[in-house]
This record gives sequence, C-alpha cells and structure tokens, in this order.
Amino acid sequence: MHMADALISPIVGGTMFSATAGIATYSIKKVQNELDDKKVPLMGVMGAFVFAAQMINFSIPGTGSSGHIGGGLLLAILLGPHAGFLTMASVLLIQALFFADGGLLAFGANVFNLGFYTCFIVYPLVYKMIMKKGYNTKRIYSASIIAAIIGLQMGAFSVVLETLFSGKTELPFGTFVLLMQPIHLAIGIVEGLVTAAVVSFVWKARPEIIEKSSLKEPLGNVSIKKIFIVIITSVIIVGGVLSSFASSNPDGLEWAMIKTAGTSELNAEGSVHAKLSEIQNKVAFLPDYSFKTSEVIDKDGNEEKKEAAQVVNAQTSVSGILGGIMTLVLATLTGFIITFFRRKKRKATSI
Repeated sequence: MHMADALISPIVGGTMFSATAGIATYSIKKVQNELDDKKVPLMGVMGAFVFAAQMINFSIPGTGSSGHIGGGLLLAILLGPHAGFLTMASVLLIQALFFADGGLLAFGANVFNLGFYTCFIVYPLVYKMIMKKGYNTKRIYSASIIAAIIGLQMGAFSVVLETLFSGKTELPFGTFVLLMQPIHLAIGIVEGLVTAAVVSFVWKARPEIIEKSSLKEPLGNVSIKKIFIVIITSVIIVGGVLSSFASSNPDGLEWAMIKTAGTSELNAEGSVHAKLSEIQNKVAFLPDYSFKTSEVIDKDGNEEKKEAAQVVNAQTSVSGILGGIMTLVLATLTGFIITFFRRKKRKATSI
C-alpha cells in the first residue's frame, strides 16, 4: 500500500506530511519516558523485521494480485503506539530514499496510512479491548486478525480519499474504493495471522515485553537477548532468502489501479513531482530492490532465463539484508537520540 508520488498532489502530499510530522513530534514527546537501553535496540530489530517482512508479497488466490504485511499493528503491540509509529516512519523512510519504494511526496501519506490507524486507532481501541481479559493464544489470534483487518481497511480507504482530493480522475472514487477495500480485506487476514504468530512467540518467551509496552513503561531489567537473536535471524532468513520467492503479481494498490485505470503507473506533472523524482533517482541506489546498473535481458533459451532469474534473486536478497540493516540502524539511532536529549534535559533541570 505504498503510494507513488504520481497518485498525490503537492497540496495533499504537503498536508499529509504536516499531519505525520505532528504525530511524530507528539510521539517523540510521549515516548521519552518509555525508552531505555532495552527498548531502543528492540525498536531497531523490529523495524528491520518489518522491512524484511514487507518484501514478502504473497499471492491472493483467484485475483491475480498479491499483498504484503504493513507491520504497524505488530510494532504497536511490541513497542507501544508511540515507539511503533516512529519505527514505522523509519522503515518507510529507508524504503523511499534508498529503494524508491513509495514516493517522497507521498511519504507523509504512507506513514499516516500504515502507521497512524494501526498504532493509535486499532491498537488501543480494538486490540487492547479484546485483550483486556488477559492473554492467551485464542485471544491473540482473534484480536490480531480483527485489528489488522480494520487497520488495513482504514489505510486503504485513506489512499482512495487522498487520490480523490488530489484530483486523480483516472481513479474514480466509486470504482476505486470497491476494488481497494475487498483486496485489502484479504491482505488484512494474512497480516493478522502473521502478527498473531510473532506476538504469540514473544508472549511465550518474554510476556513482560508486551505487558510493559501496553502500559507504556520502560523494559527495565527484562532480558531481550533471546527475542533479539530470533528476530535478527528471521530478518536474515526473510530478507535474504524468502524475499527471492515473493510473488511477482501486482500488490493490492497496483492491482486496484490496473483494474480501474488500466495501468499501475500514472503520469505525474509539475515541478514538485519532477524535482522530488530527480532527488529519489539520485539517492535510491537499489531502486525496486535491484541494482541500478544491471540490465537483465530476457533472451530465448532456458539458460538465459535461468541466469536472469538468479540475478534478480541475488539483487532481492542483497536488498533485503542491506535494507534490514539500514532500518535497524535508523530506528535504533532514533531511539538513542531521543534518550540522549531526554537525559541532557533532565541533567540541565537538576542543576
């Protein structure tokens, strides 16, 4: 559900960026009392996991479409809503800047669509309400699936509204919404199952992580070593190996665009779009998770096709691992900077 810049006007893009910046500022302020030496690295490793997991596009039977998890709900459950939102912003920033996945003009909209609803709406109002009687496997799965579906439905509807307000007549509201909502319902079910599986593992291994995140408390003396090792190993496996087997079908947004407008790539006009596209082309050294300088030509013959597939798989694996590392660094750095200024402020007030 990563929007390209062509889907959004400068006014809508700027408005959504301002809204996202405001939420991020609010989150930085609120999260200061939650972060400690355990939660900061957990932000990093969970950000890396979501980056890698988003590379796994799974086919949706009978549609010719595919989908991938958003990860916002998972981040909110394990990190709390504020740290979860900031981590999601880190994931999407790395994707937009270095992999050209999602536009720079649409960055604020993408963070809002994938992070705001999951972290601040469905997590506290749906997931926590279902889980208020206590954790068990059945409640984890039911709460995760219901919350993931609602969160993705909200995000998908926001995409439709943003294109409507941007004046994208190629995507008429009625047709577009009738395609976007059902396809993201299917994606939401899968995301709920993945979220529940990860949360169940963490709950059984270190229930204190979920309890303290729910209460917006630092992790304190809770050990995250086992969780960290398992998640970082998963990042390597998912990003470096499983990503090569991802579906090549268009994702839910692209599929809805093709069915509505006949193409997944709309033309963007204007100096703002052109300038941001130029910046993204210069900065993104692995656009679409592949090498810039490589050109894979599909020639006749099985050997050539096999070699081309191997090159694409290698590019995807490198992108998955490198992107995971970069996200881990950025999310961790974000946490450390917040804690640094918090300690500096406390030290100044105590003098």
